[in-house]
Amino acid sequence: MSSDVLEKEVWSPRSASERVLMALKMHGALTSTEVGARLGTTGEAARQQLLKLAEDDLVADERRPFGRGRPSVRWRLTKKGQSRFPDTHAALTVDILRSISGVLGEEALDRIIRAREWKTQALYEEAMADCVTLRDRLDKLVELRNAEGYMAAAEEGEDGEFRLVENHCPICAAATVCQGFCRAEKSVFENVLGDGISVERVEHIVSGGRRCTYVIREAS
Repeated sequence: MSSDVLEKEVWSPRSASERVLMALKMHGALTSTEVGARLGTTGEAARQQLLKLAEDDLVADERRPFGRGRPSVRWRLTKKGQSRFPDTHAALTVDILRSISGVLGEEALDRIIRAREWKTQALYEEAMADCVTLRDRLDKLVELRNAEGYMAAAEEGEDGEFRLVENHCPICAAATVCQGFCRAEKSVFENVLGDGISVERVEHIVSGGRRCTYVIREAS
């Protein structure tokens, strides 16, 4: 799929090491050469940064076969590295959700999630009031999601199919405890992107994916 990618960083990296972490967060496993190219430096300079980050258990290397030569060394974020992109008030949020479910019951929790869903949808619809095309609405959705910390990007394929990619989930802890949040977000996307538009989630952070990816197309 050829793509026109829109990206906006919501975690503002200042040091070289933070920029390396951001590159891996946004693009997945990369070689040191690829990291260097994204940061505008040499592969060797990037490799030195990666080795320092590996000493702190923020990144790890993995070797993949490449032709008949030596395996290609790629670098990825570790669990500790992922934690550098915080899940806002995660522990408190999880505790509150469990308390609501335990004291008031699952129905009360569902009502809270629905209320959040309706509020989010209303805000998105207001922001998209002047959007005419699906691409316009998708670009606005990326802008809104980035403001909320999702590190989102939009990709457009030659066949008219779109992909919404979210490289971070700032409510991951809450969504892990109650996947009703994920269902509600997908429902919001379907409603605000317009009639006759299908939204399919093909990658899911809560299910172990590196990111959340949604395929968006005209419904057949």
